[in-house]
Amino acid sequence: MARVGGRNLAISWIAGLLCTGVVAGLAWFALPIVPTMAQFVGEGMRSVLP
Repeated sequence: MARVGGRNLAISWIAGLLCTGVVAGLAWFALPIVPTMAQFVGEGMRSVLP
């Protein structure tokens, strides 16, 4: 069996899919704040740039 980073290849795939799921879940929870952050960054750039 092939080894990746000292682990079994199947376990590496499972861990990768689990991490991808966690990142996707965090991105899903962060979606409602995107318009507010865009407005905040836009106002900040307008105040700094002439």
